[in-house]
Amino acid sequence: MSRVPSLAILGRPNVGKSTLFNRLAGKQLAIVDDRPGVTRDRKEARGTIGDLTFRLIDTAGYEDEKHGIEARMRAQTEAALAEADFIIFLIDGREGVTALDERFAAIVRKAGKPVILAVNKCEGRRGEEGVAEAWSLGLGEPIPVSAAHGEGISDLYTRLAELCEPEIDVAVDPDAEDGDRDDETAPLRIAVVGRPNVGKSTLVNALIGQDRLITGPEAGLTRDAIAVEWEWEGRQVRLHDTAGLRKRGKVDDRLEKMSNADSIRAIDFAEVVLLLVDAERPFEKQDLIIADRVANEGRGLVVLISKWDLVQDKQAKLAELREEFERLLPQVKGAPLVPVSGLTERGLDRIMPAVAALHANWSANVKTRDLNDWLAEMIQRHPPPAVDGRRVKPRYIAQTKARPPTFVMMTSRAAQLPESYKRYLVNGLREAFDLPGVPIRLIVKGQKNPYAKS
Repeated sequence: MSRVPSLAILGRPNVGKSTLFNRLAGKQLAIVDDRPGVTRDRKEARGTIGDLTFRLIDTAGYEDEKHGIEARMRAQTEAALAEADFIIFLIDGREGVTALDERFAAIVRKAGKPVILAVNKCEGRRGEEGVAEAWSLGLGEPIPVSAAHGEGISDLYTRLAELCEPEIDVAVDPDAEDGDRDDETAPLRIAVVGRPNVGKSTLVNALIGQDRLITGPEAGLTRDAIAVEWEWEGRQVRLHDTAGLRKRGKVDDRLEKMSNADSIRAIDFAEVVLLLVDAERPFEKQDLIIADRVANEGRGLVVLISKWDLVQDKQAKLAELREEFERLLPQVKGAPLVPVSGLTERGLDRIMPAVAALHANWSANVKTRDLNDWLAEMIQRHPPPAVDGRRVKPRYIAQTKARPPTFVMMTSRAAQLPESYKRYLVNGLREAFDLPGVPIRLIVKGQKNPYAKS
């Protein structure tokens, strides 16, 4: 398999980098808004232009600030510049060349990388003056484009084709949405979720051992769900850092709504979700809403208790949290609770073993014979209650799929089987076949009476 070259899209804030990133990726992956500074961390995806395949890198707008969040965003952009094989330097054709464009262009020239100068927002005759001004940047012939309308992409292809040979790539699409793929070579997809400012980005940085994501005391630093490629004990892992999820009623900003939607999408297409909760305020309503969403989507759940270094009686506290969690969320009974501390890095080595064990349970398959032996025993121990003087009679059970384990039970009078008895069977499945912490789906179907009049 040939190496896929990386293509970074650089430029000052609000010139349309994320719009062009989405256009080349063929999906709405990066959040786009009219306000400057929406993109903060660098975001990656696979993109194609004609027969050329690239690892696309979307970056934060380059600014001259030396302190604060802008300085941290600038460091992320400089990292993208350093690792890119090719660069698209984007300016706004309507505004023309600015002083910040000139300073950033000088930095890009010094990097010595192949650069394509693109002038965005040139739909129709708009931006002609900006294209003329762009020659002054010394980055070669400018290409007028409209990322929003798809204009000028063929010219980008022509220029890129001159810079590199077309490469045939057979790698798995890093943003594929086939949530139930069974390919053992595919990366293990993990989403890190929680309320704002609980330390999700800090946790991801600590796990991978580098400052890949912007962190700081400010709440709401992360906006896009950022995928980070990693390898753990020889296995490929894709960690998705997400924006903090607040209560829906408190979210009235359009940008935050888009961030929330991106975070929920990361949950929907993850295999295992790491829910980070604060040890000082554990299992608040929003934590439970997030955990319930994870369970309803059928994803594996690992709960990380952060700020564990501040807890005094750790053993008693953990037992208390375990009891509270299983009382509040019985549908994921037995989910791993892992105490961690970003400050001392305590407990980080226990996260991935817990994820691997949970993922194995999530992918488990149970033999039909064993299931029906178990069902007979469960019925003998506790028969279904009679309804209107007639007993519900379960006949047969089989597993129809894994990820999460899904079972179908055939029974007479299926509609009359009480929910309490279904919970009894689900808890029995979890205990008998050692499936702690995994959402279990039990579908009850009725059997048609062959003697009934049609």
